[in-house]
Amino acid sequence: MNIKSNQPLLEPIQLGNLDLPNRIVMAPLTRMRSANPELAPTGVHADYYAQRASAGLIISEGVFVSPEAVGWADVPGLWSEAQVRGWSAVTEAVHRAGGRIVAQLWHTGSLGHPDFHAGKEPPSASAVNPEQQSITAAGRKDTVVPRPMAKDEIRRTVADFGRAARNAIAAGFDGVQIQGGYHYLFNQFLNVRTNLRTDEYGGSIENRARFLFEVLETVAEAAGAHRTGIKTGPATSETGAFVSTDETLATSEYVIGRLNDFDLSHLLLMGAMADLSATPLAALAGDGMFRHFRDLYRGNIIANVDMDRTRGNRLIEAGLVDMVAFGRTFIANPDLPERFAIDAPLAEVDWPKVYGPTAAGYTDYPAFQALPA
Repeated sequence: MNIKSNQPLLEPIQLGNLDLPNRIVMAPLTRMRSANPELAPTGVHADYYAQRASAGLIISEGVFVSPEAVGWADVPGLWSEAQVRGWSAVTEAVHRAGGRIVAQLWHTGSLGHPDFHAGKEPPSASAVNPEQQSITAAGRKDTVVPRPMAKDEIRRTVADFGRAARNAIAAGFDGVQIQGGYHYLFNQFLNVRTNLRTDEYGGSIENRARFLFEVLETVAEAAGAHRTGIKTGPATSETGAFVSTDETLATSEYVIGRLNDFDLSHLLLMGAMADLSATPLAALAGDGMFRHFRDLYRGNIIANVDMDRTRGNRLIEAGLVDMVAFGRTFIANPDLPERFAIDAPLAEVDWPKVYGPTAAGYTDYPAFQALPA
């Protein structure tokens, strides 16, 4: 077998207070395996994450910080004692297998649906339909016009993130990551199309970013800045209310530049998720996203979207990023670092089983078995 262990992806790195054996990150992956009244992880979650413990770092699936944050069916939370107990079993299994895992803290905002909130509209920055789809227990449904969050609800949500961060540490997570990207709550505040507020949370870039930084400060205090990371950036699907504008890049530049004021664990930066050629973000296509923000952010950058072994090694070697996150590849290849080390073939995802309540398509992907020499 061709040994390729001298790869940048397989070099160790320090991330905050964590010494990681390699630079391969398991990306956050929603898998809908918490179909129980408590929205708590179960033994199958422990098996799933422990199987993937050879990753330098595991980032958990998005975990809801409160009942109001829920906006995707059968996704676990981190606000209750039952959920903390469930996650404690997961982190123990990962650590026993030699791994490291952080919790991604999530609030879907207007991508939720009244189905999750007893018929009440989901919360967001302003009453603007994001024109996306929500994944409910009854299937995909079009999003609705959300209700604008009052200031007291914003304050409660800040506190919810702080509580979830404390719960994560109590459950044995090695840190947390704030889901500040894509179409979710914080980008709904950052986006001029979805934030029409006239108070201190709307208008200027600084005001639209105020909520995110209030949460970041609270989470960093709760978990420790060295154990806190964030996922943010300008990448979206370029659909509905999330079509980039002339302010999109400047907004992300402000946010990511200001992250340098915090001694954070990492920034997870998504590459282009749509054709950007006819948008104000055209220069961020390909490696452009990582090249642009490498000049703005001094901390550890984790790259994600359309990554393979060759591209990951090249991005690290070029100094554009420090680590690389793999999502779909990790679904079907629990031993991904070992496969990269020997250039082994990669298994394919069984797509009909990606989402579902059972272990099928979740923990039944085997490790690679090399033929004896």
